[in-house]
Amino acid sequence: MRVLITGATGLIGRAINGYLKTKGVETVTLVRKPPVPSDSSHLYWDPDKRVLNPHGLEQFDAVVHLAGENIAAGRWTVERKRRIFDSRIKGTSLLSTALAACATPPKVAISASAVGYYGDCGNAVLEESAGPGRGFLAETCRAWEAAAQPLVDAGVRTIFLRTGMVLSPSGGALERMLLPFRLGVGGPIGLGQRWMSWITLDDLVRLIVYCLEQESLSGPVNAVSPQPVTNLEFAHTLGRLLRRPALLPTPPLALRLAFGEMARELLLSSTRAVPKRLEDAQFDWRRPQIEDALRYCLHKTS
Repeated sequence: MRVLITGATGLIGRAINGYLKTKGVETVTLVRKPPVPSDSSHLYWDPDKRVLNPHGLEQFDAVVHLAGENIAAGRWTVERKRRIFDSRIKGTSLLSTALAACATPPKVAISASAVGYYGDCGNAVLEESAGPGRGFLAETCRAWEAAAQPLVDAGVRTIFLRTGMVLSPSGGALERMLLPFRLGVGGPIGLGQRWMSWITLDDLVRLIVYCLEQESLSGPVNAVSPQPVTNLEFAHTLGRLLRRPALLPTPPLALRLAFGEMARELLLSSTRAVPKRLEDAQFDWRRPQIEDALRYCLHKTS
């Protein structure tokens, strides 16, 4: 198998690229810096300038498209929101159009999306059939998925990977949460009633490979654990594993003042997504429960 990967320097991209290589899969990554001519493991592209050599895209069996600017790296200014949006839509449009025009398009493509597609939905259980929500993230995800339509039109089995919060032993969302909890000042946000959809990095990598292999899967797929948790349960579980109190609630108003719109859509929204399509396809999670997932991330065995 020969697989093309974008976003290979990110948390998920590094993990899936490394995993596939250990399985003997040939991977080629799209990069923003022109590689040396003898380097066949990288291809140059620049979505902002719509630069991508279509001749280099022939003869790939699969594509894993993960490129997009980090949405949680800073306060959402007008310029930052533009970069978040453009980094997803421009890259997806350029890549999908070029792949669709290949003499031999890939058999399958995984195009990243997020559970932010559903917006803030309170306690509602969200299967893949749920419609899009409101807000910047929902609008971005909707446009992100629409940008891959050329692949669908070309007959490529296309999967929109609606990923939840990714928990990893190194990097990602959990790393940013750990310091206040280790200092004993962590806790739920407000009353902790908001739902969190999550998945461990190792399960996500296995899930991506499963989607590549399972010909019955196409369209949107919620890449999350089958057991979403409330923010209160998450905070109390993390505090217990760290042997620290997790009783001090963070006032939502403080988050709104500190992070503005980003707080409302990332920290204060409630998304109770469930992976119905993966369950129907009999995918087997290694760590479906939040305590086991956090133990894995914290390297705790007891």
